[in-house]
This record gives sequence, structure tokens and C-alpha cells, in this order.
Amino acid sequence: MLVGLCLWPVPQLAQSARAAAEKPLAVVAEFDGIIHPIATEYLDEVITQADASGADVVVIVLRTPGGLLDSTRDIVSRLIKSRAPVVVFVGPSGARAASAGFILTIAADVAVMAPGTHIGAAHPVSGTGEPTDTVTATKAAEDVAAYVRSLAETRKRNVELAAEAVMKSRAFTDSEALGASPPLIDFVARDVPELLRMLEGRTVRRFDGSTVTVHTANAVVQEIEMSRRQRFLSAIAHPQIAYILLTLGLLGLTVEFWNPGAIAPGVAGGVCLLLAFFALQILPVNTTGILLIVFGLALLILELKVPSFGVLGIGGTVSLVLGSVMMTRTVPGVSVPLPFIIPVALSFAGILLFLGRLALQSQRQPPVMGASALIGLQGRARTPVVPGGEGQIDIRGEIWRAESAVALEPGTAVRVLAVNGLTLMVEPAGAATRQGAD
Repeated sequence: MLVGLCLWPVPQLAQSARAAAEKPLAVVAEFDGIIHPIATEYLDEVITQADASGADVVVIVLRTPGGLLDSTRDIVSRLIKSRAPVVVFVGPSGARAASAGFILTIAADVAVMAPGTHIGAAHPVSGTGEPTDTVTATKAAEDVAAYVRSLAETRKRNVELAAEAVMKSRAFTDSEALGASPPLIDFVARDVPELLRMLEGRTVRRFDGSTVTVHTANAVVQEIEMSRRQRFLSAIAHPQIAYILLTLGLLGLTVEFWNPGAIAPGVAGGVCLLLAFFALQILPVNTTGILLIVFGLALLILELKVPSFGVLGIGGTVSLVLGSVMMTRTVPGVSVPLPFIIPVALSFAGILLFLGRLALQSQRQPPVMGASALIGLQGRARTPVVPGGEGQIDIRGEIWRAESAVALEPGTAVRVLAVNGLTLMVEPAGAATRQGAD
């Protein structure tokens, strides 16, 4: 009886394990941010893990203001090669998938939006922030429009509206996208569980023309999150963060150059500058903006050295602001607002001038150690001092050998003129005063 009782749960456990194994698997990934190489790496890992685990469907919950076109193309290529159908879900309510996000939505096997979301506004802009001529801008727009039309045509979605999202920067709400003929999306769902219920039994047309029937009823949901490294790098690869790191790095290194040996400003500035360089490797960089920032820093340093009545300081601050505006307009669909740039630039200039003046004042103070610190100090003759001979004086509680061009009596107040080895050249303390009075 005991053996029977022990063995009785085994068939039930095996049966439940088989039932769990027979349930469909849905891999869910959520991305909220700018489309850049870190996003490409993350979504590529998600689809790769889904392929390895035999998932029935991949759901990408997307919220993005836009991003880089090259990274978007890489993600689209990975979506097309996915073994399991890929669903791009713009959600939750209130979210958007603009610019690059619109292209990803159109390229998905199944496009879904939550109520109150919108997509579109995919007109390409210069990633470097530099103005482009009409011909170049038209070429770029036509290239992206053709790319989007090919995706929409293959996915049997509204080609005309997809092209207008690029050429005319049109945006569409969830009801407009679903109500178009043909529609831009497949259906509207409030959340991922409702999406999986509505997806059950749907026949999905893949990019190569083949069809697959998706079964997601009672699916096991496996969520794949970004790694800590990816979250950290994704946070750094933002124009605002990159700009702040760049300014802090320049400020820290400048303080270290003025005060060698402080260590902390140099270490912190070096780390911030290296992180900024990493972010600027991911993001397109406007070279003119970087040069204007460096030029503004040079003008602020010159303001401390050269009396310009504030002209160099004002010019340096203006150069910082202009360079910041140019450099931070790097990602299409993402702009750093001017109300953010101006306070940061003004604070940077103010801190730089304040710390610079403190550093210069400390450098101009007379030395307090070494032989040069003795020059100008006053003492008293301990023994008679005759011209051409040596005597002794008391100074700072120490007895020094001394020489003088004039005779000195014991107790005479003297002042140090120079230091020659261990011998001090002195004169009567009132000599300069009398000479100044004459």
C-alpha cells in the first residue's frame, strides 16, 4: 500500500508535464525607447531565443518616438527571418510608434494597436542635424517611401497610406489604421492576454508568401527582458544623457588640469567623457556642434586669463548653446528641447568660470613651503652682521646664517631678500619703507 501511494502521483505528474509541454508558447518582449543598435541587439536576442525554444509566436510590445534607419532595417530583416510569426503590438493605451516604429509595425507579420495609440510620421530627417539641400532630402524621402511601400505591399496593407506617412508625415490613430481600406493593422487589442485570445486560430501570411495558423489559446507566456548591460547602454545612448555626460566630462577634466593632483575631478570627468564617446559612437554626431562646444570651452578658459570685459565669456556661452543645439539633434524623431539645453549650457559656463577663478586665485597666492616661502619674511638679527661677513638671524623660530650689504646690530628687524643655499640675504626691515617714502 505504501509503495502504491508513493507511485500514484507519478502518472499524474507525467500527464501534467505533457500537457504543459503541449501548450503553445508565446515569447513576449517589451521595448520602450529609441531605435538604435542596442535595440537591434535586444530584439535579435529575443527572436533568436524564441526560435531556439520553438515558440509559436513572438510578441513585441513597442513604444518608441523613432530612431535610426539603419537599425530599423536590421530589425526588419530579423523579423522577416524569424521562424515564428512576429506580432508588433503598439501599447498600452496612450503609447505611440512613430517614425522608425511605424516601419516596424508595417513590417510585422501581425500589426496590433491598443486603443488610444497612434503610429506614423515616418518622414526621414538628417541624423546629423545639418541642413540638407532639396535634392538630397527628396532622395532620402523617396528611398524610405519605396522601402515602406514594399513592406506594406508584401504584408497586404494600405500602400498609399504607408507612403503618405513617409512623404507627408501623416500619423494614424488605432481606429484610422484599422478602418482604412485595406487596413494598416490587423486588429485592436487592449493588452497582451486579449491579443493572444484574438490571435487564436488566425491564419498569418509570412513575408515569403507562406501561411501559418497560429494557436495561442492558453499559451504559456515567456517574457524576455533587456539585460542590465543593455538597459544601461540604452539609457546612455540618448541625446540628452550623452550631452550631459559630455559637459560633465569636459568640466571635470578642466578642473583637474587647473588643480593637478585633485584626482576626483579627473577620474569622474574621464569616466563621463568615455561614456559620452560611447554614446556618440552609437548616435550620429554633428561635427560642427562638437567643434562649437570645444571652441566655447576654449573661450571660457581665455576669459579667465585675458581681460576682455566679459566678451570672451559671452562668446563662449553662446558657442556652447549653439554647439549643443546642433550636436543633440541627432536621432530622427527625438529632439532635445531648447529649454533643456540653455540651463545646462549656462550652468556649465557658470561653474567653469567660478571654479576657474578659484583655481587662479589659489595659484596666485604666495608659496608657504620651500625656500621661496622665506622671501619677504621678517626676523631679527641674532648676532652682528657686517658687510662681506656672515651673522645669524632668528626667523620663524629658526636660526639662519645671514649676509647683508649694510651693518646690522643685534635685535635689528630684518627682511629676507633672497636665499642662497643655507644663507639668507637680508636688509633692514624698514629699508623698503624708507625708499618708498623717498
